[in-house]
This record gives sequence, C-alpha cells and structure tokens, in this order.
Amino acid sequence: MTDTIGFGKEKRRAGNLEILAGTDNFRDGFRKMLASVAANGHTFEECKELLRKNIKLDPGFKEFYAWCKNNDIPVIIVSSGMAPLIRAVLSNLVGQEDADEIEIIANDVTVFPDGKWEIKYRHPSSGFGHDKSQAILPYRKLPEPPTLFFFGDGVSDISAAKYADVLFVKTKLDGENDLAAYCQREGIKHVLFSDFSKALPVVQSVVEGKKTINEVVV
Repeated sequence: MTDTIGFGKEKRRAGNLEILAGTDNFRDGFRKMLASVAANGHTFEECKELLRKNIKLDPGFKEFYAWCKNNDIPVIIVSSGMAPLIRAVLSNLVGQEDADEIEIIANDVTVFPDGKWEIKYRHPSSGFGHDKSQAILPYRKLPEPPTLFFFGDGVSDISAAKYADVLFVKTKLDGENDLAAYCQREGIKHVLFSDFSKALPVVQSVVEGKKTINEVVV
C-alpha cells in the first residue's frame, strides 16, 4: 500500500534499509509508512478493498496448506500487518472456510470517528511493534516441543529469525531480500525458497524423517 497510495516505493525502501541497518526500528518505521497512506486520505475500508483486489496467492500455498491440514500440522499466520486486512485478503484467496480455520497472530487497527486510522501494535513497547518471537517461544516450553517451521521475507520477520527450527527465507525477484541479508550478517542458518511449491518437499522431508534439520538448513 505504501508504494502505491502512501509516500511511495523510494521512501519506503529507504525506510526498510534503515531498519535493516538498525538506525530505525520496525515499529516506528512501519508506523510512518502506514501513516502516509492515511494522510493521503485513504480510509481503512479502501485499503482493505485495494488489498483484496491486488494481492495474489503465493504459488503452491493451497497445496502446502492442504498437505499440512491432512497431516494435522497447524498453519499459523504471524504477521506485522493488521489482522482485519489479513483476514479479508485470506478469505478472498483461499475461501472463507479455510480462512476461518487459520489462526492469525497480528496487530490490530484503531479507526477514529472521523475515518482516520492507525495501526494498533500487539507489543507497543517493543521496537518490533509485534515481537514475533513471542508467538514461537511458548512452544519451546512444551514437554514435547514440535518442530517449528517459519516462513519470512523481510525486515518484519527479524524478530522471529533466531527462534525457528527451520527458517525459510523467501527470495524476491525485485532484489529486496532484506531478511536474507540479515540472516547472512547474523549467521542465522536458513533455507531459501521462491514459493511454497519449493518449500513443501523440504518440510515433507523433515516431517517424514527422511532428512534432519541440519541437513536442510545452511
């Protein structure tokens, strides 16, 4: 949204690089991006409809989700976006029934009487706004912790990068591979993937015991 109806791609990209470099945090940087959309007069409902019309489903996700569902593997969306937007987009992409079954852990939104709106962070005191590690760490405390697969693609996923058993990092054709750059800089092992059709065989190999975690991450 920021690229098309906010302050534009160039400024948004500069903001992402500041977050990657540590000169700004995600909470404040992302708030500025969304504020530019609201400042241009776009209502929250307009944004919801824009995303519903323009966001496309990642190739292979339906098959990935179907396999997980058939094998009793929970799929949880952990996002730095706003839950009402994600829910609206998801129902459009995978259908209402599947969308209702997928748990979403995300930020919320505050819509004011005059129609203006702003993001309501899940963890407002954290520099991440939504510290995604908090969605992962409780599973570590279980008597028999499950294998945790996490899929990310940008600076919004930095907070979770160190805590997954298998971290999948999406490669983007536009070259904005900030999460990959972060992982390389911090020495975090990960698996590069272009879409879910490429990720599914890797997940299957670990779940079925054909490969160990150390054999799939580099």
